[in-house]
Amino acid sequence: MAALCHFPSAPASPRLFPLSRLLSPVSRASKPQYLLIAASRIENSIPNASTAGSRLRCFSSSSNAAASPVALPSDERESRSLGDITRPDFPILRQVVNGFNLVYFDNAATSQKPSAVLDVLNEYYETCNSNVHRGVHYLSAKATDAYEEARTKVATFVNAMDRREIVFTRNATEAINLVAYSWGLSNLRSGDEILLTVAEHHSAIVPWQIVSKKTGAILKYVGLTKEEVPDLDLLKGLLSKNTKLVVVHHVSNVLGSVLPIDDIVVWSHNVGAKILVDACQSVPHMIVDVQKLGVDFLVASSHKMCGPTGVGFLYGKIELLSSMPPFLGGGEMISDVFQDYSTYAEPPSRFEAGTPAIGEAIGLGAAIDYLSSISMQRIHNYEVELSNYLYHSLCSVPNLHIYGPAPSETVHRAALCSFNVEKIHPTDIATFLDEQHGVAIRSGHHCAQPLHRALGVTSSARASLYFYNTKEEVDAFIQALKDTIDFFTSTL
Repeated sequence: MAALCHFPSAPASPRLFPLSRLLSPVSRASKPQYLLIAASRIENSIPNASTAGSRLRCFSSSSNAAASPVALPSDERESRSLGDITRPDFPILRQVVNGFNLVYFDNAATSQKPSAVLDVLNEYYETCNSNVHRGVHYLSAKATDAYEEARTKVATFVNAMDRREIVFTRNATEAINLVAYSWGLSNLRSGDEILLTVAEHHSAIVPWQIVSKKTGAILKYVGLTKEEVPDLDLLKGLLSKNTKLVVVHHVSNVLGSVLPIDDIVVWSHNVGAKILVDACQSVPHMIVDVQKLGVDFLVASSHKMCGPTGVGFLYGKIELLSSMPPFLGGGEMISDVFQDYSTYAEPPSRFEAGTPAIGEAIGLGAAIDYLSSISMQRIHNYEVELSNYLYHSLCSVPNLHIYGPAPSETVHRAALCSFNVEKIHPTDIATFLDEQHGVAIRSGHHCAQPLHRALGVTSSARASLYFYNTKEEVDAFIQALKDTIDFFTSTL
């Protein structure tokens, strides 16, 4: 069965109560005490500590020291969760929002940044800032070393066979567009089929809609099962000799479900199709090994894995990247330029036209150092525990529907839950949680409108966790959510 907690089907369109109306005539700028419903506050049980971490040393061509969370005695480590141990590394989490300690549960949209990353960014701009690759002076050489070292770190992190298989992009969206316009326009013909699921992010749908219109290729979609997960039997049934590309997520940003990518790769390759995996919700949370999975293309974003915004990456098998034409034209991606034609550089430079996001890429490298110092397996294990706790805690809330599969010994959910509460708009819930409790969640369609239509709703609320979150924060969120629901239902 689907993840039903208290009512048996996806909620009907909720009755809309804009928060401004519900709080009227009370001014939202000055809230009276009777509207401030008490919520559990999360106390920092660990004193602020300086994070031991790798620093970008511009006086050294390579810096491999890993950023590490605070070291604690073994007995103290055993008594504290990973969230308790790592929270002091994130300055933003120490603040008070609307009178309450911040509870940040919007990590599927973007993660927070540890001091180790912020320090590296600051040091780069203070001591090494320069354009990369074409300069012979000291600063340019050091910036180039740090930038290319970041590429090596990404390649190692996802176990790419060759560092040239990592292309830096602005984000995962640009990485998918790169594949669509470079590989797609060169390889797809009229009648060819692109197979996707209805649960894909808009960034994995829209580029292929554009390409299909240009090439005559056909988009086919895999629907959901009654458990509200992509139907893998249907996916296998839709694969044929006409299938040229399969585009799937690894972890759904709405359902929290995890797809068996290694199996889907085998099925796709058996019919001669390539596969592109959106790993934005998996790379930050678990070990992702591109060689073991066998994927042809994989994309991820820095900002969802403790790194800066403005940079992401594409992994592509080197033989595929070498066969693909440039995505953008300009400096850096060329070999020679003549008046009537140009020759192009080898990957990855071929796909990195213009000045790249140098500091951001170096910051991503620092984020990888930080995550690796904790261990991705440790992060994953903790988040599985946290995910189950969040799911079952939400099941204690009346009239609430969680989308996606119920966790079990064989079904592991990501540490996020999208949900709706009967007769309350999700944006009202998110707004009230923020303004009255200092709890940050997201509401809307989460860039997944086809999925929400398949679920029979237009939007949902989403709480998404990361390794620096704690069970105590989940308790505070649940109490705040119950108080929020009480407020809105009392007005009905």
